[in-house]
Amino acid sequence: MDFLPRHIEALIFCSPAPLPKAEIQKCLSEMFESEVPGEHIDEALAQLIKKYEQDEFSFSLEKIAGGYQFLTKPAYQTSIAILLKQQSQKRLSTAQLETLSIIAYKQPVTKGEIEQIRGVNSDYSVQKLLEKELIEIKGKSEQIGRPMIYGTSPKFMEYFGINSIQDLPQPKDFSQPDNQIGEERE
Repeated sequence: MDFLPRHIEALIFCSPAPLPKAEIQKCLSEMFESEVPGEHIDEALAQLIKKYEQDEFSFSLEKIAGGYQFLTKPAYQTSIAILLKQQSQKRLSTAQLETLSIIAYKQPVTKGEIEQIRGVNSDYSVQKLLEKELIEIKGKSEQIGRPMIYGTSPKFMEYFGINSIQDLPQPKDFSQPDNQIGEERE
């Protein structure tokens, strides 16, 4: 099945978001009018990953956010940074980053809980994060007034290059300063 990697490559290339293996299998099965075994897809994906690891390509095939996507290699970070700087209107403000981090670590969370942690109104930040599709409404709380419950979206995973919420840095990942006030130096 030499043609299978090329079909998978085309599907991943055309997909605007990471493409899950189940979606690839569904598309191929419909196209070939027969069930395509998962092992064949796994083999083809492994072949493609190995192919794009070569130095001749400026991008690689990565498994991210539960799917597969072509991503630029780190060696080209400077060129991409310039492009992204020029498109900076898509950047998140400090308030939006604070709000997003609270939602990511505390989800599912209501706007009231976010505002209690931040100490300021978060209406604008929540609205902008919803517009950018980094968060989504997960339902309604059973609290009085039935406020909306927010959580991160698959686009959040893609934006930050992680596969799951467990990949977020944990407090233990942050090192303590060498010397605290009141401690004796050796």
